[in-house]
This record gives sequence, C-alpha cells and structure tokens, in this order.
Amino acid sequence: MNVSAAGTVLLRSQCSHHGRNVLSLLDFTCSRLHNTGQAPKQANQTERARFSPSSSSKNDWIGPPDRLSNLRPIIYHIPENETPLERRLRHLRQETEDWNHQFWTNQNITFSKEKEEYIVAQLKAKGLTERDENGKKRSLSTEEMAVFYKDFLDKNYKRHANYNKEWYQRNFTITMMMARVALLRVWRRLKGGPPPA
Repeated sequence: MNVSAAGTVLLRSQCSHHGRNVLSLLDFTCSRLHNTGQAPKQANQTERARFSPSSSSKNDWIGPPDRLSNLRPIIYHIPENETPLERRLRHLRQETEDWNHQFWTNQNITFSKEKEEYIVAQLKAKGLTERDENGKKRSLSTEEMAVFYKDFLDKNYKRHANYNKEWYQRNFTITMMMARVALLRVWRRLKGGPPPA
C-alpha cells in the first residue's frame, strides 16, 4: 500500500525581548512507494499558513516569514469581552495585514520574473547561454543589474507611491483607533467595570 503525507508542525516559543508567542514551522514530507509507481506531487500553492492559537492564549501570535511576501503573518489575540470597537480594530489590522501581504506577494513575483527575463535577454545579447560549460548559472555584473533595478523602480514608481499613500492612511486610522481603545480601557478601569482584556 502506498501512503504519502506532507504537513507542517507548529512549535511555539516565547520571545524574550517582546514577550510575544513566536511561531516556528517545521515542514515535513513522508512518502512510501505508490502501487501506481508515481511520485507524490508537490503542492505549489501560494497560500499563507493560518494558525489557530489556543483559547487560553493572551497574546498575538507571530509566524515565520512568508516565502513570497517575506512578511510575518500575525494572528491577533481576541479578548474574552471584546467590545465592538476592539473588534473593528482587530478586523482592520487583519485586513491591512492581508492587503500588505497581497501587495508584496504580487510585487515580489513580478520583480523575480522580470529580473530573470532581463538576465536571459542580456546574456542572449552577448551570445551566451543561461549556464556556462560547467552547468553553473551565469550572472550579470553589478553595473548591469543596476540598470534593471533602476528601470524596475522607475516603471513601478506610481504603484509604490500609491502603496505608500494607502499604507500611511491605514496606519493612521489604526493608530487613532488604538488610541480610542486605550481610552475606553482606561475609562472602564476608572468606572470600576471589569478590567479590560
């Protein structure tokens, strides 16, 4: 009988500097020969890992960097008696994180693709193949790559400017909402209500 499995083991540790729970992932793949003799297929999905902290957790959870966006996913702590304002803040933070992840995933994929196309075109213009006689991948000089980097930044200037504008607007809104939540918590403490989560 043929069995194949792949998965991820989640390890949790406490960050001594920030006091937050830090997630570490350990990927594993197990397979035994299929009756059909076919090798197991590798998943090429760009999906972000989603974790569910235990209900007793009192902290935000920060995961390892995503392989495409290079951003660390955050699972935000949900307080026991979450107010509508706290819920709106948590949702806005999560939505902003998802938006940020999507932007950088797309940007990094585009960058890598265009960089590879540029290298191949430059090598072809020199009459060279992608690999040398030893099979080693050829590269361009720093000066040659600087031309690509400048061109890429120039082509994407408006996109980056729009991203920065949106990023600052979102962060300003989040900061103002965090201040309102902090004031609400102080108010609840002063009024003798239950301590905020």
